[in-house]
Amino acid sequence: MTAITLLQKAAFGQIAIPLPSSKSESNRVLIIDALTEGENQISNLAEARDTQTMIRLLKDDPEVLDVLDAGTTMRFLTAYASLTNRQKALTGTPRMCERPIGILVDALRTIGADIEYQQNEGYPPLLTKGFEKQLSNKVTIRGDVSSQYISALLMLAPILPNGLALELTGKIGSQTYIEMTLQLMNQFGVEAGWEGQTITVNAQEYKPTAYAVESDWSGASYWFSLLACADEGEILLTGLKSESLQGDSKIVDIMDGLGIQSEFNAEGVLLTKKEVTGLSRFDFTHCPDLAQTVAVTCAIIGQQSIFTGLESLRIKETDRILALQNELFKFNAKLVEGENDEFTLVPSTGIPAEVFIHTYDDHRMAMAFMPLATKTTVIFEDSEVVNKSYPSFWKHTALAGFDVKA
Repeated sequence: MTAITLLQKAAFGQIAIPLPSSKSESNRVLIIDALTEGENQISNLAEARDTQTMIRLLKDDPEVLDVLDAGTTMRFLTAYASLTNRQKALTGTPRMCERPIGILVDALRTIGADIEYQQNEGYPPLLTKGFEKQLSNKVTIRGDVSSQYISALLMLAPILPNGLALELTGKIGSQTYIEMTLQLMNQFGVEAGWEGQTITVNAQEYKPTAYAVESDWSGASYWFSLLACADEGEILLTGLKSESLQGDSKIVDIMDGLGIQSEFNAEGVLLTKKEVTGLSRFDFTHCPDLAQTVAVTCAIIGQQSIFTGLESLRIKETDRILALQNELFKFNAKLVEGENDEFTLVPSTGIPAEVFIHTYDDHRMAMAFMPLATKTTVIFEDSEVVNKSYPSFWKHTALAGFDVKA
């Protein structure tokens, strides 16, 4: 691991950040492209390691699909290999093999896939051993664990002989990501119906098309946070659309209460500072990847808030709730767990002259804490962890005028 240091910089002028493309859109489009045998014209794919891993594995088609630490790639390729009758071994990093996949595997087995765990029941590594015939066109799956399981099944549903009716039980989490999947499928000619808790996709063919991936709203969130924490500045984020498929575009509404005005133009979105009106409460059920960013922002600018919908953070690249609690404590802020899955963000009572941030092999832990450098010098344990989703992040941080020292 290579540590990196950001020297304190409280303010900056007008800057433009050329955001990377969306990893979420890219990985979905790549699966759809594979199902049309690459007949599409796909442009602006993400530079993220997760996406580059997906590209490589789909192109090279090895017997062992090593997804490294890419959760989306693991879930999507498990469904893809299973339901296209490919015999593959799927594995990843030690942490990847601790992330559950049993709910998806059970659903695939119900449909008719033959899948075998190689070590621990319910977890990678696993073997996809074939798909002779469809046993069922109806699957029941929990809606509150991972939208990636649901998206993986939906993208493969059109190629099934009898289509698929997917019944979601209980609370539905990250619904915007499911909607993104359905909207992307529609871009490639597939229609689906969603009534109540059931999504229905009839057997049909994807139609080759041209598609350009939008810039990444998750990546954009760190720059909203930076401006909210800075004394002054102005940021142009390029390549974003006002009508986005990405659920993390919700950051516009969240940051409006935390002092950021957003104005869309032909290039993207222009961020300027405005009066802070507050964020007393927010539910992250449908945009969990924004939770770390918003927590750090509130801690720095002095906004106490109650957060809900954080349940899925415990099974991400790390236990993000525990990681947030640990690192917020280093500059005298707290994330306090209460009853009914509510968490209270208690702002910092004083920021030390230097803070060391442990990154937990989690790209979002590094990027979410970057805005702390507006108040103090920050040392990040592992600079390379951002390569998972945003390889140019530190280069762009330097564009904002920060002194970045390796």
